[in-house]
Amino acid sequence: MLTEIDRHLPSLTRAERAVARWVLKHPRQATAGTIADVARAAGTSEPTVIRFCRSIGLDGFRDLKLRLAEAVGRPGSFAHKDVDPNDSVEEAVIKVLDRSLQALNELRAGVSTLPFEPAVAAMAKARQIVFVGLGASGAVAEDACQKFFRLGIPCATATDTPTLLQMAAIAERGDVFVIISQTGRWPPTVRGAERARGRGAIVIVVSEPGSPLASSASLVFGNTVAEDLSIYTPMSSRLAILALLDALQVALAIRLGPAAEQRLKASKEALAEPA
Repeated sequence: MLTEIDRHLPSLTRAERAVARWVLKHPRQATAGTIADVARAAGTSEPTVIRFCRSIGLDGFRDLKLRLAEAVGRPGSFAHKDVDPNDSVEEAVIKVLDRSLQALNELRAGVSTLPFEPAVAAMAKARQIVFVGLGASGAVAEDACQKFFRLGIPCATATDTPTLLQMAAIAERGDVFVIISQTGRWPPTVRGAERARGRGAIVIVVSEPGSPLASSASLVFGNTVAEDLSIYTPMSSRLAILALLDALQVALAIRLGPAAEQRLKASKEALAEPA
């Protein structure tokens, strides 16, 4: 069912796509909720939810709930949402790559709606940049820190709850927190964002639009790439976020000008020196 919804995305209206994307991200919540719950969470109306159901070939909302319950109860594979256990190695590889390409294309299509300009402006003046990610998002935060510090701005990571809460508690004006979260609903992450922002830091969030974390942010890079959360580690959405942060780092380097260029050059040359 989830793959079928995803397949219909291009043919849906804008409002129907909002429903589709919410259902793809929250299949279990959609299964347990009412039509009013889904409409409210997706930011649409109950008639739109019904139209969405019919647009993807279902009889109505009850039919959607039954199909979703079947999908989340018996996933085809815990390796990847699009892969079937009977697929050949080549078929599995192609499906994973196709999903990754789709995630990047979705990111590219929405670039004009993302706050790159104000984010770069805040980072260019930052006293320090703290990259935050708990769980699987921690690897993304560490990757970003490794790239951004070469521009000459002090950078740090917070990849566990105690570190996040302590760094947020001593945040100052001029600090920028970049918080990465798949769902934006983990309470410690939200608490850290609120505390840092309350102390005057700029909080940039890369997460689900409309989530509690997004509501606590100064700037939001909405992650609308659908991900099957029955799989332990996010895949396609993580690739999109990595690409987004790469683009942000390059844009910041351009804003900082020759000084950043020299630091990038110096850091590269340092690795080339003989041991």
